[in-house]
Amino acid sequence: MNSRHWQLPPLELLLAFEAAARHLSFTKAAGELFLTQSAVSRQIQGLEASLGAKLFERRTRALLLTESGQQLYKVAQEVLQHLHSATQKLRGAAAVRTVTVTTTPGFASLWLIPRLNDYLQAHPGVDVRISASYEEVNLERDGVDLAIRYAKDAQMHGERPVFEESVIPVCSPALAHDPARPLREPADLRAHVLLHLDDAKFSWMEWNLWLHAHGLRDFKPAGMLQFNQYDQLVQAAVNGQGVALGRLPLLERLLRQKQLATPFEKSVVSSRGYYLLRSRRAAGKAEVAQFEAWLLAEAKNERA
Repeated sequence: MNSRHWQLPPLELLLAFEAAARHLSFTKAAGELFLTQSAVSRQIQGLEASLGAKLFERRTRALLLTESGQQLYKVAQEVLQHLHSATQKLRGAAAVRTVTVTTTPGFASLWLIPRLNDYLQAHPGVDVRISASYEEVNLERDGVDLAIRYAKDAQMHGERPVFEESVIPVCSPALAHDPARPLREPADLRAHVLLHLDDAKFSWMEWNLWLHAHGLRDFKPAGMLQFNQYDQLVQAAVNGQGVALGRLPLLERLLRQKQLATPFEKSVVSSRGYYLLRSRRAAGKAEVAQFEAWLLAEAKNERA
């Protein structure tokens, strides 16, 4: 008869499982735990054997949790978080206050990061971690507190809007006032290089949408420069390399600083905008609530 009060697998097996389930990768879990990939794989096999249940579906290029794995992952993450918090308190260590945010590279570099110092000065001791990627991450699985998503309005029903968007051509002030190639009306763009975002995922940003809205079809500019990152495209516009289709209010700061100019007055309302999502695990974190309030206040001021 087993006299142990708790019938649990070894802690190191649970740690390996939680890391592998969070990353959905034995290799990434191994890197986090300073183990080899084969060692993590053996630990998972040992855990599955002790439980008598399969936890992962191992496919050629993917690792998926089974139903049993999903149940264990949810419980393991909660238990390990409680253990972590309790041991930090017992050790007398000041809990590190962190806010982890995922968003697009363009929003991060053009809007969020230039304003971030104001937040950090007002909230000393908070560690803000920004993950800039076009990949849509799973907030719960990847341990992320907040996401600022760029999406169509219809896709984000019920989520908190940060701000809506409109698009308008932008360029450097010198290019906007070039006497040899005046930009008095949209048709004048034929004499200029257009900066284009070459990414099928963001095909809505193509110049044709704006040009068609202004009655310009079969339009041929003097040239095209293509970029796969929006912040790179904007930097090229600041450098006078051509005319870009600018997103407002994302570029309002550069317009106020006169690094960019809008040669035409009429903008086109976009079907997209920026929306704020919060993970369930971040619901009780005061620093996350403070960051949310600051972000939405900054966006409100921008709109005003």
